[in-house]
Amino acid sequence: MTGQVRTVDGRVAGRRGQATRQKLLDCLSEMLSSSPYRDVKVIDVARKAGTSPATFYQYFPDVEGAVLEIAEEMAKEGAGLTDLVAGRSWVGKAGAQTAEQLVDGFLDFWRKNDAILRVVDLGAAEGDKRFYKIRMKILNSVTNSLTDAVKDLQSKGKVDKDVSPAAMAGSLVAMLAAVASHQKGFTTWGVKQAELRPNLAQLVHLGITGKKPAK
Repeated sequence: MTGQVRTVDGRVAGRRGQATRQKLLDCLSEMLSSSPYRDVKVIDVARKAGTSPATFYQYFPDVEGAVLEIAEEMAKEGAGLTDLVAGRSWVGKAGAQTAEQLVDGFLDFWRKNDAILRVVDLGAAEGDKRFYKIRMKILNSVTNSLTDAVKDLQSKGKVDKDVSPAAMAGSLVAMLAAVASHQKGFTTWGVKQAELRPNLAQLVHLGITGKKPAK
């Protein structure tokens, strides 16, 4: 975490205070992976971190405030997903590789941040604008890059002009997010990760280029 870290009352936290604050966030993240979001209490987070509720309240107004901190940091990392698309080629074997790398990156990011993403999705679904903005910050980074990719292919006559770049990109990203959040569910259908990734990449490639990936 970069920049000055402040307490709830505006004081700049020292090195020890920053370490305590980060430990609280780490413990909360761990608890979210095994407990429902609304079952997590301040006293439990503080106890797990080896400190007191009073110390927790020095840095966060409540559990939700701490969750938003974790979510914001995750969103910054998620913005990097655009690097998997921006400026990449969608032609020939390079296009197939771009689709595969995007799918790999998306699924890996979701699996790594599964616990906090579930909380973000829940908050967004309930109409909490703070969580909605975080979710869109992650998805928009990829959507905008895919939109540009379709526009570029259209300008070169490789994609039909009737295709809406934004609609196609948005649909593909929504599909990626839905599949990524349901990865565990695919195993109950007998679908292995090794099978999921190439098939999902083929759908992405078809959506962007209108063609099956080159082998």
